[in-house]
Amino acid sequence: QVQLVESGGGLVQAGGSLRLSCAASGRTFSSYSMGWFPQAPGKEREFVATISWSGDSTYYADSVKYRFTVSRDNAKNTVYLQMNSLKPEDTAVYYCGARYYRSSVLPSEYTYWGQGTQVTVSS
Repeated sequence: QVQLVESGGGLVQAGGSLRLSCAASGRTFSSYSMGWFPQAPGKEREFVATISWSGDSTYYADSVKYRFTVSRDNAKNTVYLQMNSLKPEDTAVYYCGARYYRSSVLPSEYTYWGQGTQVTVSS
């Protein structure tokens, strides 16, 4: 079992930055690849970023490439999402997910989820 808790969301103006954190507890965090998935009202949860269990490999959706950076600190059992140049369309509840070993862009392939943190970008 892995428990995930997201934090760092808030209200920011367009062009601003936020850093989300996802703290994990439970089984060996370093065995899990992690992903970030925002969900806007009335929409499906969508992929924006994933990082491998080792942190050596990252992958981004085209919509956030060069604006968002995913990283992890396995010593602190935490994964981060640095979001720069935020746009109103980035507004959503951001969830982090954990998947054993292999990364994936599909939310259905993640086993554990946090409760989400709200990100609101005003124009």
